[in-house]
Amino acid sequence: MKISIIGAGLIGGSIALKLKGKGIASFIYGIDNNKQHIDEALELNIIDAGADLEQGVKSAELIILAIPVDAARKLLPGVLDLISDHQTVMDAGSTKAGIVNAVKNHPKRSRFVAFHPMWGTENSGPKSAIAESFSGKAGVICNKEESAEDALTLVEKVVDALDMHIIYMDAEDHDIHTAYISHISHITSYALANTVLEKEREEETIFQLASSGFSSTVRLAKSHPEMWVPIFKQNKENVLDVLNEHITQLRKFKSALEKENYEYLEELITNANRIRGILR
Repeated sequence: MKISIIGAGLIGGSIALKLKGKGIASFIYGIDNNKQHIDEALELNIIDAGADLEQGVKSAELIILAIPVDAARKLLPGVLDLISDHQTVMDAGSTKAGIVNAVKNHPKRSRFVAFHPMWGTENSGPKSAIAESFSGKAGVICNKEESAEDALTLVEKVVDALDMHIIYMDAEDHDIHTAYISHISHITSYALANTVLEKEREEETIFQLASSGFSSTVRLAKSHPEMWVPIFKQNKENVLDVLNEHITQLRKFKSALEKENYEYLEELITNANRIRGILR
């Protein structure tokens, strides 16, 4: 099967490597505004050829959008304009409602399958692509009833080839849940990094003493704004909802310390420990 991947970076490159390795893709076109990404992807044998948008879309059976969610939302209608009734388009965005709504009235809406692979790192670019990155992770397909049966079947085959387990969700529900399990984690990491960077002006030894626990906590703060500002923008209401709750929880810890209420502090920590039963 010939595949075109729009966005030859971390996610697109990882998908390409895996589908090549599984024999799903016989030829992969790479489409990217960043020529360096195309050159690197060719050098690393992630893609077989670079292409412009029209050429790449019209030459493939499957088109995968692996670009920031604001760009995907703008580009998707135009991609659907270019395809036939026998081609399939899928995306890999971290927010779904905005993308789904952007094409809800498009005459070829049924050729699109909304998809989110629940994996990512703080790195970017084709050099960071990892073939086995998706193995064992959840692959979310949203609003499947709005996609043609053959298009859905093809995307399910791709997700299976990525060694992911499929979860079907409504796009709105997806965005609520990802605000809690993913988006707030990034905001928290950015905020903690900024906090320590501010204090580091006063205490030069902070980073010298930083433990692996600190490094893992702020790892997400290395994630690029080009990807995450659009995610926060498109999922603003859900992110604000969870952020308000997070601020409330921080205030509880602050109040317990200010009032030297260590019994309450212990209660807060003990309650948080319940997450062990969920994340094993």
